Amino acid sequence: MLSEWIRGVFKFRGVFVALLAASLASLVAGFTLASISGSLLEQLPGLLILVPAAIAVQGNIFGALGSRLGTSIHMGTFGLSGGRQSGGRKSGGGKFDTRKLEGRKSGSSKFAVSKSLLAQNIVVSLCLSLTTGVWLALLAKATAVVFGVSSALSVTEFVVLSTVGGVIASVASLTITLVATFGAVRFSWDLDNVVAPLVTATADVVSVPALILASKILVFPTLTVTLGWGLIFVAVSTAVWSLSSSLMVVRRVARESTPVLFLAGMVDLLAGVTVESHVESFVSFPVLLVLLPGYLGTAGALGGVLSSRFASKLHLGLLRPSSIPPELARRDMSVIFLLALPVFGILAFAAVSAGNAAGFAAPGYLKVVQGALIGGCMVTLLTGAVAYYGTLVAVRSGLDPDNCGIPMVTSSLDLAGAFTLIAAFMLVGVM
Repeated sequence: MLSEWIRGVFKFRGVFVALLAASLASLVAGFTLASISGSLLEQLPGLLILVPAAIAVQGNIFGALGSRLGTSIHMGTFGLSGGRQSGGRKSGGGKFDTRKLEGRKSGSSKFAVSKSLLAQNIVVSLCLSLTTGVWLALLAKATAVVFGVSSALSVTEFVVLSTVGGVIASVASLTITLVATFGAVRFSWDLDNVVAPLVTATADVVSVPALILASKILVFPTLTVTLGWGLIFVAVSTAVWSLSSSLMVVRRVARESTPVLFLAGMVDLLAGVTVESHVESFVSFPVLLVLLPGYLGTAGALGGVLSSRFASKLHLGLLRPSSIPPELARRDMSVIFLLALPVFGILAFAAVSAGNAAGFAAPGYLKVVQGALIGGCMVTLLTGAVAYYGTLVAVRSGLDPDNCGIPMVTSSLDLAGAFTLIAAFMLVGVM
């Protein structure tokens, strides 16, 4: 038992490296947020509501894409060679069979199947990115009104910010996902371990700058109104096409993912409201803004790794759905907890160091590291439960956990991350 657990720790060493790299890369987004805290946040009230959702949507869509492709790799139905295969690996008794998702016929070319599978997954992911961007914008406006957040942004301004910024970020997220996928095929990486941290890091790095870049359009009122309504029309048309497409993978993924992504967006916006409600503390100590994206991203990446691993094991029949997590699932949870704590500690130390170098106000190394570790403990304990039971809900609802597990898990952890971070800094006397 102990020897298997130790082997599991070494097996997850790639996760630790990917998580650490993703967390440190996220400092770029935090640094950008801290730099605009006294200017753009005041000029665009309500922007902070959109930030967690804008970051999370990339992980939700392209993390799920990586999970689907990772499952195909594990099942032996995704490869780079042109050889033929008669049946591929069996699902091992699992409920889900990737062959059904691909519409794959026995004896077909592996390369042809892979090309069709990959192309349809790319198309549906970009469609979901566009439609979700518009939905988040409309919901962000409604959220700002309901929660009494003073907002000068109109519906079309929110649409342009969310959708244009999301399209820019999705290009980078898609690129990283494809690089990770082909790297997994070429170098025998476990895509379940690397795609969530890499996509999270990419989303952290590019999403906030992409929103700021999109905000430049808002200085042209006529263009903003025209572009905003045009994007709404295109998004509705895209949603109708993808939901009724003759392409089986596009149609299935769109139908399963759309309601989950919309629900996940609502949860992410609640995380944004939680942060917005304490905006004075974040503006007083901008170093906390440096920490924020990395903290939320690390929580989401942890959940993404576990959810992706659970989904693959369910597909392969290695994990059976049960109300109490089996030993294999508990082992993954415990190893993730062990690896997560040093990541949160290093992230906090790096955030304060970067903030001090830039002259940002900070409550000191000790309090920031203490807050990050306390919050990290709380959110990591929640991660295992949310990842396992979120995936279990998808399975028992008859849905593909690759499409539904990651969005539900990462969005729930974004909200949990916002609460635990603020609660932890209240405990150490920073807020």
